[in-house]
Amino acid sequence: MWSRLRFGEELRSELGRPRRAKRVSSSPRSRVWRAELAGVSVVVKQLVDGAEADDRYAREVAALRLSARVYPPVAPRLLGADPRERMLVLEYVDQQEPPADWAVAYATALARLHAATTADDTSSSVLPAWSGPTDDDVQSFLGLAQQLDVAVTSRVRAELDDVLDRLSRTPGHALLHGDPCPDNALHTSSGVRFIDFEQAALGNGLAEVAYLRIGFPTCWCSTSPTQALLDAAETAYRTAWHQATGTDVLGDLTDACAGWLLRGDALVQRAHRGTVDHLARLPKQDWEWGTATARERLVHRLGILGEMSADREELTTLGRLAASMRANMLARWPALRPLPQELPELT
Repeated sequence: MWSRLRFGEELRSELGRPRRAKRVSSSPRSRVWRAELAGVSVVVKQLVDGAEADDRYAREVAALRLSARVYPPVAPRLLGADPRERMLVLEYVDQQEPPADWAVAYATALARLHAATTADDTSSSVLPAWSGPTDDDVQSFLGLAQQLDVAVTSRVRAELDDVLDRLSRTPGHALLHGDPCPDNALHTSSGVRFIDFEQAALGNGLAEVAYLRIGFPTCWCSTSPTQALLDAAETAYRTAWHQATGTDVLGDLTDACAGWLLRGDALVQRAHRGTVDHLARLPKQDWEWGTATARERLVHRLGILGEMSADREELTTLGRLAASMRANMLARWPALRPLPQELPELT
């Protein structure tokens, strides 16, 4: 369907008039067109009115400008921006089908994106600091354990408090994408390019490396790569980070995964986050979102934590709690399926 795309005066004077503009599918939070400028294909994105629209626009512009420091690029070039209309003009990227070992290229590009920023950017950028789980998340998670007939001890509460403390103190000034889903990672002949930076922030990169193990918590396309592919991807991330920064990755991947396990909002689409206690809903209600249901997502995350914390003395009780919750969920709902190992069709 052809639709009208209008540039403001500034964009017209800078880039010219767009031609052959065609509306393409996008989230409800934006309008997106593919168009031509002087015979060159571009993508035009306009953030629509709504909650925090100005903030999301500012984050995306800031993240795209910071990511432009990286070469070969890990994001489309920002060709122009109109803050009044919350409009971005971006380089068109010709994507390909992800290869079988897609997670390796994904993790490599993620490390290079994260390495775009330095400590100096924490005071000069408009991007906020990444925020982790809260005490309310812990309370909700432990409440769910009790609803699943799993005993909650003071020891597990202490371990979770320690997780929150460690996550809050984990150093990091990485350029976080904020929603690094497989469909926001375009595979090209020159590597992966990330798009849609509306939730970008600065923080520790392991918060997003954890997506691979924990099942892409903010994404409709929840996926669980094989163990071999996970190991290869995480090694690729650490290698690419060291090559870009000359330093080792700081932080703890198990803690990062525990942080995502606690967040009930990571079981629903963005429009439903911050509305109700989603973990409290699970015993009585399950719901579909993309490739998996909420219960299937949580069973996967519980299994990951149970495995990862097995050899961690400071997380022993949490690991046992997670294993017991998972076992009780599978006994109560035996039809729950594992997350798919393969990516769904993204194009």
